[in-house]
Amino acid sequence: GDMWRDFTYVDDIITAIERIIPNPPEENEAKDRYKVYNIGNNKPVRLNTFIEILESCLGREAVKEYLPMQSGDVYQTYADVSDLMEDFDFKPDTPLEQGLASFVNWFKSYYQL
Repeated sequence: GDMWRDFTYVDDIITAIERIIPNPPEENEAKDRYKVYNIGNNKPVRLNTFIEILESCLGREAVKEYLPMQSGDVYQTYADVSDLMEDFDFKPDTPLEQGLASFVNWFKSYYQL
């Protein structure tokens, strides 16, 4: 729970894709007609913080089982969105609290809970 991850709300991803698709990169020396973009919030949070926010949205406490860090895992990850900002003047910015609350509301509605 002490590791840090970058969470991105799905609507931010959709907005980024809507901006990217109609604007393919120009052909370059390698004749490539593609470019890869990181689409992320660029604001890592501790996994325990994520769980606490989710617990608050759900109104119940999670059952947690802490394990040692797994082989190949990393302590902290986050998206470098500098190319996305430079090319499209866009950066995902939905706060985690808002994104999780919206997701929980959608989930409960969809599954009629």
